[in-house]
Amino acid sequence: MPIPMDISVVIPLLDEQDSLIELHEWIAKTMQSNVFSYELIFIDDGSRDQSWEIIKTLCVKNPAVFGIRFSKNFGKSQALHAGFERAVGDVVITMDADLQDSPEEIPALFNMIKNNKYDVVSGWKKKRYDRYFAKNLPSKLFNWAARKVSGIALNDFNCGLKAYKKDVIKTIEVYGEMHRYIPVLAANAGFKNISEKIVAHQPRKHGKTKFGMERFINGFLDLITIWFTSRFGKRPMHFFGFLGVLMLIIGFTFAAYLGVDKLYFNPSGRLISERPEFFIALTTMIIGTQFFVAGFLGEIILQSRSHKERYHISEDTTTK
Repeated sequence: MPIPMDISVVIPLLDEQDSLIELHEWIAKTMQSNVFSYELIFIDDGSRDQSWEIIKTLCVKNPAVFGIRFSKNFGKSQALHAGFERAVGDVVITMDADLQDSPEEIPALFNMIKNNKYDVVSGWKKKRYDRYFAKNLPSKLFNWAARKVSGIALNDFNCGLKAYKKDVIKTIEVYGEMHRYIPVLAANAGFKNISEKIVAHQPRKHGKTKFGMERFINGFLDLITIWFTSRFGKRPMHFFGFLGVLMLIIGFTFAAYLGVDKLYFNPSGRLISERPEFFIALTTMIIGTQFFVAGFLGEIILQSRSHKERYHISEDTTTK
C-alpha cells in the first residue's frame, strides 16, 4: 500500500538543465516550510542536454525526487500522463520547469483543493512578462475561444500551474496535445467543481520557450476536437446522421424537381443528365450516404471497444 502523501508535484520538461537545481531547491524549501509530505516527479521528455543527469543527481540527493525519462520527445500531454500514473499524493500539482511558475503558490493551491473541496484549481497568470503581440494577444484570443466552446469560465487555459484532486488525474486520460484542456476533460468526466487562482508569472531566466505560434493553431484544432468528442463522442450518429439527412433531403429535393419538370413541364427539353441540378442531386446524395456510413462505423467502433471506460463515481451506496 502506498504511504499517504500530501502533494505530488509533476513537472514535464525539455532541455531545462539550467533551471532544475534552482527549481528543486525552491520546491523543497516551500514543502519543508509548510511541513508537507511530498514527492517531486520530473518527466524528461527527450531532452538533449544534461537534464537527465541532473535529475539523477537530485534523486540521490533527495529521496522525494523521482525521474521518468522518455526515449524521445513525445509531447507535454504524454509526459503529464506518465507523471499522473506515478503520482500518489492526495493533491497533484503540475508546473513548468522554466522557473516561470512559482512554487510558493503551492500551499494556497493545496488548501483550495483540501479545504474548499475543489476538484481542479487552475492558475491564472493575470500579469504576464511575455511579448504582447507574440504571446499575450494570441493567448487572450485563444482563452476567449476556449471559454466559449467549453463553457468553463477560466481565464488562462494555458497556465501550467494547476492543482488537482487525486481522483481527477486517476480518472481522466490525457492524450495528443490535450494538456491545455485538462479542466475540460475533468468536467466531462463529472468533476464540476472547478476554480482558478491568480498566480505570479516569473520572467524566464534561462534558455528560450519551447512553444511558438503553432501551439495556438494546434490549440484551436484541439479545441474543435474536444468540443466534438464531448458532444458527440458517445453518439456519433447524432452528428453524422444529421448531416446525412440534410444532404439526402437536398439531393432528393433536386431529384424530385428534375423529375416533375421533365415529365410535366418540359418533356422535350434537355436531358436530365445535362442539367446542373442533376449533379447537385447526385453529389449531395452520395455525400449524405457517406455521412451515414461514417455514423454507423462510429457506432460500431464504440460498441466494440474492449477497454473499460474510466468514469467518476460521486457517491457509492455500498460505502454507507
